[in-house]
Amino acid sequence: MTAVVAYLIGSLTFSILVTRYYHRKDIRSMGSGNAGATNVLRSVGKVPAVLTTLGDFGKGVLAIVIGRFIFEHWSYFAQSPAVVARYGAYIAGFCCFLGHLYPLYFKFKGGKGVLTAAAMMLLIDWRVFLAILVLFAILFACTRIISVGSIVCAFLYPVFTWAVTYFLDRRAQPELFTLNYVIITTAITALLGLMVIIKHYDNLKRLFSGKEKPIVPKD
Repeated sequence: MTAVVAYLIGSLTFSILVTRYYHRKDIRSMGSGNAGATNVLRSVGKVPAVLTTLGDFGKGVLAIVIGRFIFEHWSYFAQSPAVVARYGAYIAGFCCFLGHLYPLYFKFKGGKGVLTAAAMMLLIDWRVFLAILVLFAILFACTRIISVGSIVCAFLYPVFTWAVTYFLDRRAQPELFTLNYVIITTAITALLGLMVIIKHYDNLKRLFSGKEKPIVPKD
């Protein structure tokens, strides 16, 4: 149930909806062809890009809140309901992310899922989110290229998740945060990170050829 609801929420691709509202066009036929906030910014404008950002981030938040609620309800008699609820959040976040990549309502052609993944990071573990955010900000400040930060952060997402869950959570409360928990959560974030990188394949080609454009010019 959690997975299905989260996937359907994730399938609400706001870049497509917002662009159709403003220009009666499909964002996937404009600019880079990606159904994401960066392409909306370049092809449609700042306000539509902001609305897309809020929508794609917000649907991740909604899905995770629902997933956490469902698992908390089912785990009422569990020994560690908070940990069980985290599993629900991971499942909901990942399935919402899949919905964004392969939206049911838009012929399974969506965006790259960075904002939805960011919502998952923030709601599940603010420590991982903060580390990723700082890293992204540094990379963007140095390159002005969003894809660089997105790719590197996607690669390091499971590394940060493993470090936090193993060295902080597990050592503090080993009876709650078991080794299986560390392995499962790291595996989920590794799969998500890999899928983000794969979706950035065209960006990687442009980066290696020196053709990837910065979102704003360097000073």
